[in-house]
Amino acid sequence: MGKAGKGRRSMWSGVPRWARACTVFGAVLMLFSGAMLVGYEALLARYEGAVGKGDLFGDEAAGAQAKRNTIKGPLNILLVGIDPRNPETPPLADSIMIVHIPAGMDSAYLFSIPRDTVVDIPRFDKSNFGGGRGKINGAMSLGSRVPDDPQHPSAVQGFELLSKTLTGYTGIKRFDAGAIVNFIGFRKIVDAMGGVDLYVDELTKSEHLQPDGTARKLRPGGGHYLGPQKVYEVGQHHLKGWEALDFVRQRYGLKGTDYGRQRHQQQFLKAMVSQAFSKDVVTNPGKLDAVLRAAGKSVTFNGRGSSVADYGFALRNLRPESISMVKLQGGALLSSGGQYEGEQLQPVAKEFFASVRDNTVEEFIAGHPELLNKSF
Repeated sequence: MGKAGKGRRSMWSGVPRWARACTVFGAVLMLFSGAMLVGYEALLARYEGAVGKGDLFGDEAAGAQAKRNTIKGPLNILLVGIDPRNPETPPLADSIMIVHIPAGMDSAYLFSIPRDTVVDIPRFDKSNFGGGRGKINGAMSLGSRVPDDPQHPSAVQGFELLSKTLTGYTGIKRFDAGAIVNFIGFRKIVDAMGGVDLYVDELTKSEHLQPDGTARKLRPGGGHYLGPQKVYEVGQHHLKGWEALDFVRQRYGLKGTDYGRQRHQQQFLKAMVSQAFSKDVVTNPGKLDAVLRAAGKSVTFNGRGSSVADYGFALRNLRPESISMVKLQGGALLSSGGQYEGEQLQPVAKEFFASVRDNTVEEFIAGHPELLNKSF
């Protein structure tokens, strides 16, 4: 990115200082919060420098030269959330979200791929994986294996196999950008913002934490936890970082289990974007700086030749109210013996993927309003 100077100022000419966009925050949240606002070029430069970079799509390894291109829609951006509790354990994709931005660049559609979706995972020589069929969240783990250093799996390398798997499954030929979001850092972002307001639409009980945030004890023999549970009642809440992370992890007891968790994750991400637009954040240089630095430390980004600031400027007309959350329902995939093998999406998902490829999502959703998740 380099130091801010006359070149950077001319790029932002005509855009009010309070409304200069930075998408790195969007990279952490959804990578499409183009109106996450930065008031000073120095802040923007610091944030750019804090963001992790990685060859998420294997472009550099394939010999491709990074080129700065004008960003035009439609765009498809892949966001993957991981929970790296043990750096020696191959990472699983705990959350897989795709952002589709139509050609107009002033609206966006966010949809999740259930992590238990059974898919064909292609051959991947970098990790000595010969290809096979399995749950999509495992693609990242299978791709992360480093044959010469098995004790240090690579999430960046795993992302590449996951993206290849998704292009095969959805028919989306190419992702224009991608990001790996570290869930542990996610908590720090929320705390830097001073918490996030969210309407909880369904009674949610924590499997992992007690009301004071301490861990519940695992029952001897494993399988279940003991002790009182943190409970998120239906209604408006102001969530601290630890509460936010705990809330978006829960699935047991929700309608649709993992599909309920996807809904909550989407709702919370949108709430974070709305919070980022609040005057409490954008007019407070100290808080804004803390938020941006926390975000930068929590994400690994690849814009395929374009920086996060480039994306921020391109997506400057996006607003929280123009973000639609799409739910792709599925059901259990059972073996011939009746054993659970994973999930399979309903046929309408293939039609939706086709609309993404054809840039006709707006028309498709208008005819299928039942696919929209509610946001309170």
